[in-house]
Amino acid sequence: MNSSMHNSMSSSPNGMQDKGSGQRPAGALQHQLVHALDYEQLMNCMRCGFCQPSCPTFRETGLEAASPRGRIALMKAVADGLMEPDAPFKQQMDLCLGCRACEPVCPSDVKYGQLLEQTREVLFEHTEPQPGAVPLRRLHKLAKPIFKRHRRLRLMSTILQAYQRSGLQRLARRGRMLRWLPQHMQTMERIMPQADSGGVVKRAGGHRFPAKGERIGTVGLFRGCIMDVLFTETNVNTVRLLTEAGYDVVIPEEQSCCGALFSHSGDRTTALEFAVQNVRAFREADVDYIATNAGGCGATLIEYDHLLAEEAEWAEPARRFSKQVKDISKLLLRSGRWNDLADPAKPSPAEDSCSSVTVTYQDSCHLRNVMRAGDSPRRLLRMMPDTKFVELEGAEICCASAGIYNLVQPQMANAILDARMYAVEATKASVILTSNPGYLLQMKAGVEREQAHDRIQVMHIVEYFAEKVLK
Repeated sequence: MNSSMHNSMSSSPNGMQDKGSGQRPAGALQHQLVHALDYEQLMNCMRCGFCQPSCPTFRETGLEAASPRGRIALMKAVADGLMEPDAPFKQQMDLCLGCRACEPVCPSDVKYGQLLEQTREVLFEHTEPQPGAVPLRRLHKLAKPIFKRHRRLRLMSTILQAYQRSGLQRLARRGRMLRWLPQHMQTMERIMPQADSGGVVKRAGGHRFPAKGERIGTVGLFRGCIMDVLFTETNVNTVRLLTEAGYDVVIPEEQSCCGALFSHSGDRTTALEFAVQNVRAFREADVDYIATNAGGCGATLIEYDHLLAEEAEWAEPARRFSKQVKDISKLLLRSGRWNDLADPAKPSPAEDSCSSVTVTYQDSCHLRNVMRAGDSPRRLLRMMPDTKFVELEGAEICCASAGIYNLVQPQMANAILDARMYAVEATKASVILTSNPGYLLQMKAGVEREQAHDRIQVMHIVEYFAEKVLK
């Protein structure tokens, strides 16, 4: 930790210095941060340290600056004019996974995620990438038109689909053409799912699907972006599970990316555009609930009320939208039909029976910490026939997927993942389940690195439910 970071956290130990006291803010970047940060939230932090055991980067480094309390202290030091937002400051903000595991354990209910995004928004707009770093602004400019219109994303996915199915992928691997890629990128290429340019609408055969039996409500499916072109089968099975549970399902055509990748890295302008587009699309669909099967997407959608709070035309529609967002596990439990689907009256095999599958579950951080729905998948799993559910030690700890974190911070991501895989081995599970596509890929990467793919399968929990209860 450099001296400026150390001093910023040791000064004003009681956190009672008024905003603007101390040195005057110097430079445009510091001036923007002073005005962007919610000072009331900074002051809410009591520096109790309850957040530290839940923080993956603090657990790995042991550094105060790499904890939520430390990062808040850095933010406050900038807001108080005690330090400038220098390169080490930015490095600590970038090192944070944004998993928000600190929020549920905070006795003061500090909105750390909002403070982090406020900081990253200013850094995104006012700093240039370091040599060798990922040029986020350039990537966002290229990605925005693709993620805004789903048909463009499907068009792009045809390129990946052609690479995977034309023989080019086999040729590239046999010819060792990928060896110039960093090792973590080579791993990601090996575990990448088969792309499907059709998406759920084409695969399932339409935009509307009637409930089976008595109808209990109408659900709008948020199909996602990466979710729909790389995990199309999961979206199809989401529709099937919801209709079996008694919901009419609608898939609004004009929905876009949730905006998580943009908002988490500080591109608030693009995130706002996507939020407005989605609120409009689902309002016009006239649904009772909005179903998600990706914890990261759901957490972004459920906070549209905060994102659009200052947009006069959209503030109230966004509040209604946020209240409608539910993870599929919540909707299945809400339906009351899951008991019949899971058929718990059917005798379960003994734990040592060869027909019983031992599964464990890695939490989606945002499903657990933001949507507060971490228990719902577990409740459903405990109802599953032929299933032995073993709790994963530290399942609440982020696996270090975090959007593109595992690509831009591979060293920290791999260290965190190694600890996760050690915990998986202790469960002796043959199936790892999760509720987020990024986490699924990250856990697959862990299995690949451990060369355990012949004995451990990684599945989205929707796929496991569909396999067990859909005939």
